[in-house]
Formats: sequence, C-alpha cells, structure tokens
Amino acid sequence: MRKAHEVDYQIHGDDMQFVEIGLDAGETIVAEAGAMMFMDSTIQMDTVFGDGSDQDKGKGIMDKMLGAGKRVLAGESLFMTTFTNTSGGKKSLAFAAPYPGKIISLDLSEYNGQIICQRDAFLCAAKGIAVEIAFQKNIGAGFFGGEGFIMQRLVGDGLAFLHAGGTIISKELQAGETMKLDTGCLVAMTAGVNYDVTFAGNIQSAIFGGEGLFLATLTGPGHVWLQSLPFSRFANRLYASAKKNGKGSSDTNPLGSLGGFKNFLGRD
Repeated sequence: MRKAHEVDYQIHGDDMQFVEIGLDAGETIVAEAGAMMFMDSTIQMDTVFGDGSDQDKGKGIMDKMLGAGKRVLAGESLFMTTFTNTSGGKKSLAFAAPYPGKIISLDLSEYNGQIICQRDAFLCAAKGIAVEIAFQKNIGAGFFGGEGFIMQRLVGDGLAFLHAGGTIISKELQAGETMKLDTGCLVAMTAGVNYDVTFAGNIQSAIFGGEGLFLATLTGPGHVWLQSLPFSRFANRLYASAKKNGKGSSDTNPLGSLGGFKNFLGRD
C-alpha cells in the first residue's frame, strides 16, 4: 500500500509546459515556492517546514535542524508549499515550468523508491515524497561535475514531477556500461548509477573544442535522464548575443530596461 498520496495529472503544452494535477478530497501536493500556476478556490495553500512528507516524525529537534541546514547549504529554502483539497469533490491546480523545456513524471515506486536529480529539476510531488539533499562523495565530481557537491534525492513511493531544458530523454545503462556527457545535461539518475567526471581529452581539444575541460561519466546499472538544453547554456548564449549586439547599453539593448541582462544572469 502506497504511503504517498495518489494523484491524477495531465501535462499540457509542448515547449512551455505545465502540469495540471487533480486532487481528491484530502489529497496534498508539495512544491517549491513560486511554481504554482493556478488552483481551484477550495484548495488550501500552506507553508511547511521541510518537505511536508512526515518522514521526520519521531526525530529529535537536532536531526530536524540538521536536515534544514543541509537545505540551506544547497541553496534551497527551509520551507516548502503544500496544496490540499479541502472540499468533497475532485479539484485541480497546475504548476508551470520556469523556462522552455519538458516536464516528466516519475513514479518512484518503479525505481526502488529513490531518484537523484539536479537541484533545479524538482517541480512538485505528491505528499509523502521526501525531498532530501544528496552530497557527492567523489571530490572530483563535486568540483568539476557541473552540479557541485550537492544534488537532490527524492525518496518515496509516489509521483514526482521534474522539469529540464529542451528535450528530455531516458537511457538505461547495463551493469558496467558507461556514458559520457556534458556535465550540465544530467537531469536525474537512479541510485545505482555511479557519477564521476573525466578529462575531456588532450589540452588542445579541451581548450579549443568548446566542450569544456571535463565530461561527466555515468556507469550503470540504472536509469538516467538527460536534457538537450541546460539552462546555463541557454543563458550564456543569450548573454553573449545581447553583449555583442547591444554592447551593454540600455539605449541599444532591449534588455537594458529590465535592469541589465548581466545582472539578471548574475554576471559582473
């Protein structure tokens, strides 16, 4: 018997997708702040400490504070938002992707109850899914793997929804099978996949090849999900184009009136 709430859903759109979720009476969905698109008037929105999964019941205050501290280190909020259907009939709400890409649904019960994903990929999940922090044990992967030392671990037996840029594809790696990829293209993987980084090749290829100094290596067995357009790559192309055409001036750069595209991207 599932511990997580069983919710219905439909994904709308093509490149700018959103997921519409149907909640029966008493059912709850959990999401990061700012993802909600619309909801029926009888759905109650609340802010909770942690992920609202109730998996920390029985833990002491120090354990709860340690878990909260890990979320802060990962750049996440101490709080998440829950949406509960307080009426007697089925009601709906929707969550939108933050930038062009795809939304996928993963039933964690089909993957031994655990998925590891990049920090920005999580969109929402049925109540009962724990959103934890996964630290990279390999120091090389931590420094050069694109995602740093910290990723997210989703644990439970229900539905979770992830978002990533461009198109998302799924690959199944057999035991000992290795795949190399751009460090930013990894969206998620099952717990059995080994994640590491390797030097891209000779110095000439690394410097002038445009692929960076390091590539990610994933070794099976397990499933991996990849994205065709990491947001960092998309943002860098926009920034380079704006800088070339607008020369940083708000008079010639249409993005200048928004406070400067460089500031938007966090660039100096």
